[in-house]
Amino acid sequence: MLKFLIDESAGKKLHLFLVEKGFDVKFVGDIMPRALDEEILKLAEKENRILITNDKDFGELIYRLRMSSFGVILLRLRKDLPISRQIYTSYVIDKFVDKLKSHFIVVTEGKVRVRK
Repeated sequence: MLKFLIDESAGKKLHLFLVEKGFDVKFVGDIMPRALDEEILKLAEKENRILITNDKDFGELIYRLRMSSFGVILLRLRKDLPISRQIYTSYVIDKFVDKLKSHFIVVTEGKVRVRK
């Protein structure tokens, strides 16, 4: 079963949406508000959770500082509304389910990029 950790930047509404869909989901704002990005990434890794965020700093932690991750979905949406996050997250989970673990996925309105 897929497990997710929703960063505060991605919002509580996305958390509730994924809970409704039956996923095992934790929201950073509920369990460790205002945590540092490094702490969030470590928790996701420890619990085998795919991190969903809007914060591009996670890319730097993973690629430049070589921190490990279980998987990241980075939402880079021009229309960054809760409904947009829900639509694009659902799409990525549905269409890229085999790529979620151990990949860094960047989602924009026109493109989904998957990096190991």
